[in-house]
Amino acid sequence: QVQLVESGGGSVQAGGSLRLSCTTSGYTYGRYWLGWFRQPPGKEREGVAAIGSDGSTSYVAVVKGRFTISEDNAKNTLYLQMSSLQPEDTGMYYCAIRPGYAPGAPSLSRTYYTRWGQGTQVTVSS
Repeated sequence: QVQLVESGGGSVQAGGSLRLSCTTSGYTYGRYWLGWFRQPPGKEREGVAAIGSDGSTSYVAVVKGRFTISEDNAKNTLYLQMSSLQPEDTGMYYCAIRPGYAPGAPSLSRTYYTRWGQGTQVTVSS
């Protein structure tokens, strides 16, 4: 089974930047969606960004222009570059995968994703 491990979280001041990483194992590259999700304390988990095996990407509106999702196939690693961080970006960040074929842009709905990492905490102070 595919396994995912997040890293790169931490505590930063508003306006700062972080790059999250998600290393994957146990999966041979084929067709898939890879996504980043976050869960603030007391709130539901929400989709932040996703990338398909064809390179297509999706972003939730509040992070467009600030966050960039990418992957390095040679390193089996998914990235989320986060800039201009704000306190509302605080939460536990998870990466997840949906293996297999799916048409269209990758979805930000967590119901489509079947394997999840353990999460990495991001805290942004004002």
